Amino acid sequence: MLDIRLIREQPDFVKGRLVTRGGDEDVAKIDEVLRVDAERRKAETALQQLNADRKRLSKEIGGKRSRGESSEELEARVREIGDQISLLNEQTSAADEQQKALLLGIPNLPHADAPIGKDSSANPVVRSWGEKPALRGPVLDHVALGTELKLFDLERAAKLSGSGFICFTGAGAKLERALINLMLDLQTREHGYLEMSPPFLVRRDCMIGTTQLPKFEPDMYGLEENQLFLAPTAEVPVTNFHREEILAASELPKKFVAYTPCFRREAGSAGRETRGIIRVHQFDKVELVKITAPENSYAEHESLTANAERVLQLLNLHYRVIELCTGDLGFGSAKTYDIEVWSPGQNAYLEVSSCSNFEDFQARRMNLRFKDAEGKNRFCHTLNGSGVALPRLFAALIETYQQPDGSIRIPEKLQSYFGAAEIR
Repeated sequence: MLDIRLIREQPDFVKGRLVTRGGDEDVAKIDEVLRVDAERRKAETALQQLNADRKRLSKEIGGKRSRGESSEELEARVREIGDQISLLNEQTSAADEQQKALLLGIPNLPHADAPIGKDSSANPVVRSWGEKPALRGPVLDHVALGTELKLFDLERAAKLSGSGFICFTGAGAKLERALINLMLDLQTREHGYLEMSPPFLVRRDCMIGTTQLPKFEPDMYGLEENQLFLAPTAEVPVTNFHREEILAASELPKKFVAYTPCFRREAGSAGRETRGIIRVHQFDKVELVKITAPENSYAEHESLTANAERVLQLLNLHYRVIELCTGDLGFGSAKTYDIEVWSPGQNAYLEVSSCSNFEDFQARRMNLRFKDAEGKNRFCHTLNGSGVALPRLFAALIETYQQPDGSIRIPEKLQSYFGAAEIR
């Protein structure tokens, strides 16, 4: 969440940055936060005065009693002050909750260098890698390829779980596993990430910490009256791993990689592309997470993005990197690069990774801090990105490596994981 001191001291600056997101409602929330904050601080000042008065009167009562004098009038006043303190405590608690609820609903401020724009049409291409493949013969999409080679079964998956789910089969299941193992080995062996295997169920506080809640609660799969959730991404358990802790500066940056399935209701919502395996309710993903000091977070952001790109380079898949404009940024992000792989069967780019720097936005929500060289406790910066998401990678790979005879060639770097050079 945003720092209340920043809102209090520079409200016009905060509003100006939020305007670039296109959030008029968010700008209005700033005024409401300031109103509630002023009421809360006024009540706290009154509480301090009343507590001081009660302490002073209590001493006077003790003095009168020691002298054998009546203290009934002072005692009545102390009881009256006690009632006022109780009332003010309720008011300040309510104001605290109201202020917190308002802050949880306000998005992060875009980085000063983020491109200004209303939507994805304003996202600039930062770089591209490789060339679009020149395929011989008719270009089939992943649905035709997967069906013909029995790589997955969408009809039976729907029988099991409904629309928006996949059941990989045979060589398809093997290919999915091979891709996950390649990505985990790459990030741990070459890039120095610590592998984790976290729980797939996460508590409500953790979902709030990484900004999925409260804004996106309808998109999540909740259990136990929405006090427990199926993880929508490994970002949630991994970033929250050190929540409510104070880390040593020497421990930073922390670099984690984790594979988990991801669960999201929004995947099959009306009006979205739901054919094939491009957009589904459950999908596999390898996630990269960094916890850093503020001074280094943007350098770490660049390296995290490069680490995610390396997956596609090893597989020799054409891709591009775009930077999200202010109007297209995610709720908690200050700066984001999207990595989009080329899909010949879709004749389009598919997002397979979104690499974001949240600065201290998530850390404030989860009270994640570090002790700097001066001994001061400061909020960490948190970053994450897919390294990368399946099954869009799966779809792009089989479409890119399809052969005129109907087979699929396995990229050289993946062959040792898959155990063969082709799928027939």
